[in-house]
Amino acid sequence: MLVLVAPGQGAQTPGFLTPWLDLPGVSDRLAAWSAAVDLDLTHYGTQADADEIRDTAVAQPLLVAAGLLAAHALGDVHPHTVAGHSVGEITAAVLAGVLDEESGLRFVRTRGLAMAEAAAVTETGMAAMLGGDADVVVGHLESLGLTPANVNGAGQIVAAGTAEQLAALAENKPEGVRRVVPLKVAGAFHTAHMAPAVATLEEAATRLTVTDPKISYVSNKDGAVVTGGEEVIARLVGQVANPVRWDLCMETFRELGVTALVEFCPGGTLTGLAKRALPGVKTLALKTPDDLAAARELIAEHTGPAA
Repeated sequence: MLVLVAPGQGAQTPGFLTPWLDLPGVSDRLAAWSAAVDLDLTHYGTQADADEIRDTAVAQPLLVAAGLLAAHALGDVHPHTVAGHSVGEITAAVLAGVLDEESGLRFVRTRGLAMAEAAAVTETGMAAMLGGDADVVVGHLESLGLTPANVNGAGQIVAAGTAEQLAALAENKPEGVRRVVPLKVAGAFHTAHMAPAVATLEEAATRLTVTDPKISYVSNKDGAVVTGGEEVIARLVGQVANPVRWDLCMETFRELGVTALVEFCPGGTLTGLAKRALPGVKTLALKTPDDLAAARELIAEHTGPAA
């Protein structure tokens, strides 16, 4: 049983789309998507520096476009399940047939702009903590006024809050935490700091044409399999101001009997978590076109003719 997953913000690196432009049709597809969202995705994916693509309004549509490019490059694939971390849920919604590609990209462009505007109100950020007991870590974060914005499983929790709160965390780590790693994001996502973006997305959602998922769609709100398209969209709207529970998603993968996980471009983070939390599950991060052959082979082994 195969699950396709899409990474969230912070996965982007300068020039990560460059090798994909060598594939037939990619340049034209990126040009069309760029026009649709009024953002030069080719420039940002190939020439922009780390600071430029750290911008929330840029990073989010860039990541969704990257995931969709990888899906096109793979060809006719029939996964059993899809899921996404944070903004990757929009990629997953397109893969599941809830939204068409252009609608998904327009929606993520609105999301990125709205979250960037919300983040500009106060200097905020996020930091990953590696190690420690989850209950101890969460309690420590709350004592500092921080939010456990991403509970990722496999010994990783991401804190979000103001710059001052994160500085206090760096000076006073929770018991058992080995490292505190600042993330390449420009705000305290999945916290109350993002509440203004929710209203913007609620309005944008009224203009979407939505269908029910054609395959199992696992929501990072609580790891539930969501069968209704409107419910998927409602969760996409609400998640910008609420924690991501990737740990619960991985529990659902286990319960569903997932045997292989492929993470779309620019993958790596979710594959690493799966290797630690889902022993026995085959994993592959589809980072560049050089990974396509191995991805197709793994997919063929774990879908089969009945998929």
